[in-house]
Amino acid sequence: MLTLSTRNQIIIGLVLVLFMIITRGHYFNSLQNLPSASWAVFFLAGAYLRSTWPLLVFFVFAWLLDFAAYNWNGADGFCLTPAYITMLPAYGSLWLAGRWYANQHQFTWHTLMPLSISLMVGTIICRFFSSGGFYLFSGHFAEKTFVEFGERYMKYFPHFIESLLFYVGITIVVHAAFTLANNSSISRKSKTGQQHG
Repeated sequence: MLTLSTRNQIIIGLVLVLFMIITRGHYFNSLQNLPSASWAVFFLAGAYLRSTWPLLVFFVFAWLLDFAAYNWNGADGFCLTPAYITMLPAYGSLWLAGRWYANQHQFTWHTLMPLSISLMVGTIICRFFSSGGFYLFSGHFAEKTFVEFGERYMKYFPHFIESLLFYVGITIVVHAAFTLANNSSISRKSKTGQQHG
């Protein structure tokens, strides 16, 4: 099980906010080619943050960033439609997938199976809500068919899974480095204590 101190959860929460700001919208022109970290942020928030309130906070924050980008930064408002509300269950599915994975986590290679399952299931459901909600409720599509929805789903799915895996992959490396460093520090302290005992 993945458990962290309150201090570490706060630090991780602030880092996730920073990643969302940097990668969502047009706030940093030099970094605009980075894929959006939003999907990864919700998955990682579910995995690392024990409380449930960050789900709603991150959702409101994502909406505020999009709203600000549209109103003050000249971003395209194509996605700001009544369908935007379907992003709540979309992001919620990633958050729940992260929460489920946190309960399966162990610092061994065996953790890769539940991590892979949670990422794939969470992403499929998230994409179903986000793409399906936009397709059905945005008002941009006159005639709706399952075939067209399926084609759109499959067309854009690889891009979203790639960006999610990119950020989760970075997180895995950072998490492993911090865990190994912490375990090494604990081991050294234990040996020093035994020598003096």
